[in-house]
Amino acid sequence: MRKKIIAGNWKMNKTGTEAASFARDLKIKTISINKTEIIICPPYIAIAPAYEILKESRVKIGAQNVHWEPSGAFTGEISAEMIEQSGCKYVIIGHSERRQYFGETDQSVNNKIKQSLTTSLYPIVCIGETLQQREAGKMKDIVKTQITAGLSGISVEQMKRLVLAYEPVWAIGTGVTATPSQAEEVHHFIRELLAELFNSTIADSTPILYGGSVKPDNVKELLSQNNIDGGLIGGASLKVDSFVELIKTAEQF
Repeated sequence: MRKKIIAGNWKMNKTGTEAASFARDLKIKTISINKTEIIICPPYIAIAPAYEILKESRVKIGAQNVHWEPSGAFTGEISAEMIEQSGCKYVIIGHSERRQYFGETDQSVNNKIKQSLTTSLYPIVCIGETLQQREAGKMKDIVKTQITAGLSGISVEQMKRLVLAYEPVWAIGTGVTATPSQAEEVHHFIRELLAELFNSTIADSTPILYGGSVKPDNVKELLSQNNIDGGLIGGASLKVDSFVELIKTAEQF
């Protein structure tokens, strides 16, 4: 049975001081959680202060991006080894904002996954279609292309460390959420793809998160779906109380 995962993507929010304050509150308020995997993904410079507070807790730290080379003349970039040594267990790869604003492609996503897997990091790989693509009836084609290209050359054994996150671009930060049935349809489709590309065991065991305006008032219905294993949370992860509410809801499953 797949465990539930609630991951907070802070994006470009919170200083190191603010991250430390959040981490202290989160540590206290999640002390009774024992089933749900809790992840926060601060900006790079806030990872260390958050990790120092949370390293003795069950809360895991993730980074929001990674470079595909182990080192070199890449000004402003961060390597997988650097992220790993900062205390992170997870790294987000291929978020739609990275694709939209910074030109990331399925190929760069693939390269980043492979580089991350040379360390102990667990990639959280994001996929999802735009509103225009969905309205044109291309949702399944886009998702299939992103998964097939993004996971190209990844072995069955490596897949055991991957988490997927379906994030319809039209629902990120818009207040519009895919209905539970819409999200479940895509998550089910993703599992079918994983069975084709790998095997049924990988399809059944890979966690698939939903992301896109997840809030305390809609998370229970989303998590009730058979193929939705948690959430990659944006805005609702920036306040401790709303984030903890999501975690406590996930803990009920």
